[in-house]
Amino acid sequence: MKEFNNLYVEQTPKTPQVDLNQYTGELILYGKSIPENAAKVYEPIFNWVSEYIHNPRSTTNFRINLEYFNTSSSIWLVKILKILIQIKNPDYVLILHLYIPLEDFEDMEESGDLKDAFSPISDILYDAVVSIGIKVYGIDDQEKIVRDKLIFI
Repeated sequence: MKEFNNLYVEQTPKTPQVDLNQYTGELILYGKSIPENAAKVYEPIFNWVSEYIHNPRSTTNFRINLEYFNTSSSIWLVKILKILIQIKNPDYVLILHLYIPLEDFEDMEESGDLKDAFSPISDILYDAVVSIGIKVYGIDDQEKIVRDKLIFI
């Protein structure tokens, strides 16, 4: 049987910090994601998550804290999310944590668009067996969480 380890990759000016922990269920992407070759960055993450779902924690926290990401990165993020929703235990929970600038958070909340803004994500999640929550955080210029809201579970 192949050994399964945590995955940690340092952040670069164009790629995110990756911290995937099989023991805690914390899957974290942090920084910027504007790589020239998104597959080189995201294939190892995709492969790790594909293995993780066979023995996940009862709560998996997928934290996407990317101040900017390009289109090719977003395609890979959706692929990874589609793998995570394949966790087959209905008693388990997958929480998608999204971090956005406070101004955007407040603008969406005031206009009532916060839930609607994330409806494309809920379209991806419609056939999941695992229970799913989406938590959105409004962060200030120092990257401190100022507001948060649970949108969908």
